[in-house]
Amino acid sequence: MSWITPSLRNSLYGLLGHSQPSESLLDNRLEDIREQMLELIDGDDGPRHPHVIRRIRYATDLQALWYLRGDLMAVLAGMHGEAQARRQVRGITDMFRGLLPGSLTSRPSPLFG
Repeated sequence: MSWITPSLRNSLYGLLGHSQPSESLLDNRLEDIREQMLELIDGDDGPRHPHVIRRIRYATDLQALWYLRGDLMAVLAGMHGEAQARRQVRGITDMFRGLLPGSLTSRPSPLFG
């Protein structure tokens, strides 16, 4: 959500009871998450999913990467099976902890304990 100005974002984090992470932390984590997502997709025989790779590579903020987890899951499930893909995406999801407003985070599911 790049349209949100920093002062509005600070206000939203304040209302939600979260202290906002510093810009440098957000930038570093953004790149760490992006690299991890691209590393999971990277195949031995070259890129097989250029559209997903392109969307991950050019995502402008953490929220964009958050929503790309579904595309990542679909690609990984096709490559390794759903169980392995779920474990890999769970690792990516953990990297977002503390960086997004509570309304964007995953809720625990009773189906997958």
